[in-house]
Amino acid sequence: MSALSPKKNQTLKVILDSNALFVPLEFKIDIFEEVRSLLNRSVECVLLSTVKRELELLAAKDSPKIRREAVFALRLAEKCKYVPVENDEKLTTDDAIVKVAKNWNSPVFTNDRQLKKKLRDISVPVIYVRQKSRLDIDGMIS
Repeated sequence: MSALSPKKNQTLKVILDSNALFVPLEFKIDIFEEVRSLLNRSVECVLLSTVKRELELLAAKDSPKIRREAVFALRLAEKCKYVPVENDEKLTTDDAIVKVAKNWNSPVFTNDRQLKKKLRDISVPVIYVRQKSRLDIDGMIS
């Protein structure tokens, strides 16, 4: 292994935004398999406490369609590693994602335009749905 090749044997943490967990319903994409395939290495999908809370609120208070989708997303989220965020009640979900992604140097899976811009502004790689059929990545993973 050369000094320049990525650490493929190291598990990479990928932070999921709430909308990433709606992708399987909306686009019929197996997000866990596709992220692994896209990055060509072992990944651990991470669910931050702020994202889980956002999904729980949708599951409790939104329209019946959104509630069903949020319940599905929460079930899917059980496959992720849950990570509590310090002072999470004081942070917006996006701010928490940006803070953790920057600290961990981890890519983020989101389709949220504003969040993507915030992450790209600080050079955090962003995984997103492209052409409603596959995942793509914007940025380099070190």
